Amino acid sequence: MADQFILTTLEGPVAILTLNRPDVLNALNIPLMDQLIETMERLDNDPAVRVMVLTGNDRAFAAGADIKEMAEASIVDMYERNNLARWERIKRVRKPIIAAVSGFCLGGGCELAMHCDMIVAAEGAQFGQPEINIGVIPGAGGTQRLGKAVGKYRAMELILTGRFFSAHEAYDAGLVTKVVPNELYRDEAINIAKQIGEKSPMAVRFAKEAVLKAFEMPLSEGLDFERKMFYMLFGTDDQKEGMAAFIEKRKAKYTGK
Repeated sequence: MADQFILTTLEGPVAILTLNRPDVLNALNIPLMDQLIETMERLDNDPAVRVMVLTGNDRAFAAGADIKEMAEASIVDMYERNNLARWERIKRVRKPIIAAVSGFCLGGGCELAMHCDMIVAAEGAQFGQPEINIGVIPGAGGTQRLGKAVGKYRAMELILTGRFFSAHEAYDAGLVTKVVPNELYRDEAINIAKQIGEKSPMAVRFAKEAVLKAFEMPLSEGLDFERKMFYMLFGTDDQKEGMAAFIEKRKAKYTGK
């Protein structure tokens, strides 16, 4: 492809997706987002892939949306394009996605990281939702996901001031899974992904879905959903293999069935 905005490599059951617009700090334009979503959906249906790692480069995970695409747009233009609706397709990916973040993770880039299931950050990474500085607000979930991650009062300050915040502040606030030395952020994300890749694929998918429901349902409904997912796993070969391996004191060999 002349414009290959998503580079994909495989390490065992882990697919590593790299945002590839380094000249503009991986700004998220429409072609990049289309390629990213199509790649994620293809890998979500590939039985050889069990976990995805999404990353950028050392300078930037993604520094935000491509402002040139929208600077002169009208309300009608934005409504008709409906570009933000495509982000719902990322939410529907069933396999775990781990963001490996270094450098700038701002605006749409921060929202993309928050669409992932975990965030591993280099200690020099900088996060932020600076949309207020250009006369708009976060539009791909920033006002909702950041608040759920760090709480109302901290999210309000970060979004209304638009200031950047460090990886350690993000970790302390509950936004980031782990902070590691700058040179290790990608390796650590892949290491976590490989650990997950050794588990039962169906159990991993059900667990991801159940955790996400905790943020969308009242507790009573979430507990009912969890219970049903738990019972359903007893219809899988992996449940039988996992429990047999535990009893026999050996490593389980999961097939995803």
